[in-house]
Amino acid sequence: MFIDFADAEEILLWKVINDDVMGGISQSRIELSPAAAAIFSGQLSLENNGGFASIRRRADNYNLDGSTGVMLKVKGDGRTYQFRLKTDDQYDGIAYRSLFTTYARQWQTITLPFDSFNASFRGRLVPGAPVLHPEQIRQIGFLLAGKQPGLFRLEISWIKSFLA
Repeated sequence: MFIDFADAEEILLWKVINDDVMGGISQSRIELSPAAAAIFSGQLSLENNGGFASIRRRADNYNLDGSTGVMLKVKGDGRTYQFRLKTDDQYDGIAYRSLFTTYARQWQTITLPFDSFNASFRGRLVPGAPVLHPEQIRQIGFLLAGKQPGLFRLEISWIKSFLA
């Protein structure tokens, strides 16, 4: 898998999913920067039991069999984000998340081995959930939560799978 936002068409495959699906009022967007990176930005709000903003790429058969993880090239704002994987096409349900912390205004290459992902459902870990099988990955995305309201901005240059 290699997702590169230098391809301007890539941005069209992503959608925003915010806490308004559960009554919250957080706002976010995804757009292409002049430097050919996706910008996931907005304002996180805790009002009305809210507190998350996310983007998700359309479902596809990513088939990462043989890969040991994913790498991300990102420029953040000092916040901690989640990279999320799903093994089905459902809107809701178990997601496998790995957290990464950004440095403000600095490009970073983040390495996330598949064994660093934990099953979660609506912000809570799911003990006893099936292990993540890379060959079953159908959805990928980013999520910001963490109970820290305010403005946020994450730039994403590319996402790729890797072998150890």
